[in-house]
Amino acid sequence: MTFRTRLLLVSSLTVAGAVALVSGGVSAAARRAFDRIAQERWKGVLDQFQREVELQYREVEDKVERAAAAPAVLQIAVEANKPEPDFSTFVDEARAQADAQALDFFDILQPDFTIISSAAAPARFGYRSDWLIAPEDAAVTTPFLTGVPGDNGSAVAFAAVRVVSAGDKSILVAGARKLDPAFLASLGVAPGMRAMLWLASGDVMDAAGPVANSQKLAGLLDTIRRTRQQVSATVQWTGDRASAESVVALPLVHRGNLLGALLVGTSLREQVLLERAILWTGAGVGGAGILLGVLMGFWTTLRVTRPVAQLVSGVEAVACGDWSTRVRVQSGDEIGQLADAFNKMTEQLIEQRDRAIQAERVAAWRELARRLAHELKNPLFPLQITIENLQRAREQHPDQFDDVFRESTATLLTELQNLKTIVGQFSDFAKMPKPEFEAVDASALVREVMKLFEAQFHAEGRPAIEPVLELAGGGVQISADPLQLSRALRNLVLNAMDAMPEGGTLRVRTEARDGMVRIAVSDSGQGLSEEECARLFTPYYTTKRHGTGLGLAIVQSVVSDHHGRISATGEPGRGATFMIELPPRSEV
Repeated sequence: MTFRTRLLLVSSLTVAGAVALVSGGVSAAARRAFDRIAQERWKGVLDQFQREVELQYREVEDKVERAAAAPAVLQIAVEANKPEPDFSTFVDEARAQADAQALDFFDILQPDFTIISSAAAPARFGYRSDWLIAPEDAAVTTPFLTGVPGDNGSAVAFAAVRVVSAGDKSILVAGARKLDPAFLASLGVAPGMRAMLWLASGDVMDAAGPVANSQKLAGLLDTIRRTRQQVSATVQWTGDRASAESVVALPLVHRGNLLGALLVGTSLREQVLLERAILWTGAGVGGAGILLGVLMGFWTTLRVTRPVAQLVSGVEAVACGDWSTRVRVQSGDEIGQLADAFNKMTEQLIEQRDRAIQAERVAAWRELARRLAHELKNPLFPLQITIENLQRAREQHPDQFDDVFRESTATLLTELQNLKTIVGQFSDFAKMPKPEFEAVDASALVREVMKLFEAQFHAEGRPAIEPVLELAGGGVQISADPLQLSRALRNLVLNAMDAMPEGGTLRVRTEARDGMVRIAVSDSGQGLSEEECARLFTPYYTTKRHGTGLGLAIVQSVVSDHHGRISATGEPGRGATFMIELPPRSEV
């Protein structure tokens, strides 16, 4: 992955992460705010419920007391003191009192809760009352919540019981007003909220009537039945999350009997819609931010990576030898400073290269002058001595001049030949022609070179040298100039022979290995040190007492022109090996 791609990716992810973090934080804050508002709302509803219950208690209590003081009810109490009371004439009195006091339920009862008259069920005369009341309820004067029989089962009602006495015996009057949709509507809940009533019979109603899909409350109601404590839950009425409602349930219990529960529901529609809006807004802003981040990142990466890419190209060009490369300085920041420093570096490199070239040229001329002076001095001194001898013989010994002349001319010719050889070697090194490539069998070329030295290997008066050829079977083909390569091999063979003044073994090997053709010339002579191996191919460097030091330099020049390389290895006293590596014919 390139630096530009990484920079674009980092900038895009940074923008997306920031938008996601902000959106998530806003959503969480909104959710907490809604939860806090909902909690405050249902607490307000419960407080309102308590106030409405107290109001209903007082109203029911007043109505039951007025009914208990009615003449007809007092007459029933008088009848109850007779030995054999007859209550049949009072069967409809409870209905009359219920209508008079606007009560939903009103019963006149004997002390054992046997019905004398019932507004809701006149036919139950003489039966025991099925209200959820106990003897303790008759002993208290405060109203209470209780279960009463309704049209469709039981109902929850505000009830009050009063004792009416007329003599030794007494009767009971019980009146109640049920909790119905009208009561729930009177709670005055805030918008987005509603009060519901669950009855133990299973009915669930709100101010509008029965609640649809009330089975969705089953889990909450089961918890109420089990714990009989205030609980809350989130109910999703349909598949739409916006239909969800947070419901708090307050159990209604009378003397251990669970009558039902008041349910306060808070709609989560606004919260869900707000969260959706935040989500979509965050997605939109995130998408725009990512796009902007990509554009800004692209612009930034162009601004940053383009100069860097130019610097990389410049460095590669310098590495390839083009020290005149310059990069354009586009800014004054760190990148611009780096580009300016690079340009100054290349300028300094060129200056240093020019100085080095000049120094090398001076050193080369000095070395050439030194080597020429050294090489020419050796034959010039015998020439001078010989000429002086001729002059002396001419002046002092004219009779011996002819003999001296013959010896001196022989010496002069020998030394002049040495001078010619030295000049020829310098001339050959200075005028190396370009190779003319053709198909050459490296093994065959080695055989030809070795034949040239057969007479010298076993020359009389010189220790014998044993040649050993280890040539690749079938030959190895290379593209080479046979004359130049033959000359290089002759120089190596001559060096090997000079390294074995007492004789030895000269081994020449050819092979194709690691994609290269190798020609190795090894001797068993005096060997070379590591330092000598490193300096052997330096012009004018020689390990011989007499030599120009150009032989191996010429060999290296020939091998280099053939796109190959040459190396030397050896140890003092254990011989040396010169390895030429050339590419096969198809790779030249």
